[in-house]
Amino acid sequence: MIVVTGAGIISALGAGVDTTLHALLEGRSGIGAINHLPTEHKEFPVGEVAMSNEEMAALLGAHYPENGLRTVLLGAIAAKEATANAGLSAEDLRGAAFISGTTVGGMDKTEKYFKSAFDSDSKAEDSRELKYNDCGYSTELIADLTGNFRMITTTSTACSSAANAIILGANMIKSGIVDIAVVGGSEALTKFHLNGFNTLMILDKERCRPFDRDRTGINLGEGAAYLVLESERSAKARGATPIAILSGYANTCDAFHQTASSDNGEGAYLAMRKAIDMARLSPADIGYVNAHGTGTPNNDACEVAAMERIWGYDMPRFSSTKGFTGHATSAAGAIEAVICLLALRHGFIPPNLGWKTPMTEHAIPVTKIENCKNLRHVIDNSFGFGGNDSSLIFSRYE
Repeated sequence: MIVVTGAGIISALGAGVDTTLHALLEGRSGIGAINHLPTEHKEFPVGEVAMSNEEMAALLGAHYPENGLRTVLLGAIAAKEATANAGLSAEDLRGAAFISGTTVGGMDKTEKYFKSAFDSDSKAEDSRELKYNDCGYSTELIADLTGNFRMITTTSTACSSAANAIILGANMIKSGIVDIAVVGGSEALTKFHLNGFNTLMILDKERCRPFDRDRTGINLGEGAAYLVLESERSAKARGATPIAILSGYANTCDAFHQTASSDNGEGAYLAMRKAIDMARLSPADIGYVNAHGTGTPNNDACEVAAMERIWGYDMPRFSSTKGFTGHATSAAGAIEAVICLLALRHGFIPPNLGWKTPMTEHAIPVTKIENCKNLRHVIDNSFGFGGNDSSLIFSRYE
């Protein structure tokens, strides 16, 4: 059995698990105007972390080069909270794996230095800053600020990156490679990020409206979250109290299109169906689906089609929490995993902010926070470009 013994998070809702819980219970969105990203596209609301790099570096005691890499700073804050929350010692970390998902990596630093490096001699000082662009470099630096790990690796599968980091960590524990894995993802907003999604014409100039008939696109977000996974045997040996069980998971790929999902939601359907089968549950056992729910016309329609293939019109309660945090892309699966853990632990279902008009008669998300003390099994969906789709099932630890 794979159990969760710790969690850490930073997002547009603030830093820390407790801060996140309070924002969810209050129905307070973190989406607003751009403050820290140096872009001319101020017309797009985003889920930006309300801390500058300097403030985060001071909080961590981080210096060059970490203090200039937002993905690293966000990741280290969340990872340190997760390991502290789990009560992991330095000795525990020396036997653990650190697995982090990201896509932009050090792109924020690359954007700052690329033009001057490109226009000058390749041996110029600015060109040396480009080495931090690599996704794996960000993971290494986050790990260095967190502890001395047995092994470190990176997953980069677009919006399913953090979910796939969680899956990889669970598989490593099951195969006996490690007993403990710190898993999740970190992603900072960058111009590359914002301009890329703007080119795809899927950014909303208002707050996003997942699963609404009149939805027009996403609000980008940023942040980081990590879980501590370990075998139940390891948790008992350490005297740790599990938060939840990672009871099922699956990663699929329908390879339908570079960015779009298939109309019948084939990849999403298979990910959820296989995760349910792994957990040895029936579809009726699922009490809540934290949907990928980006707010794009394509994603939301396909995700509903996939859910209808499993549950028919009698779907479980579902919502997208991207109206709270924005779409943190590679970190989204881990951020939303922490939200699922909070829902399980505190017995509530977070609302789908911004929703007004049904897409169909049956596709109606939870729009007001619901008390649900008997919540036992929840699904966390993360669907990436190229049809790389992942679903995680978290269950209450009895």
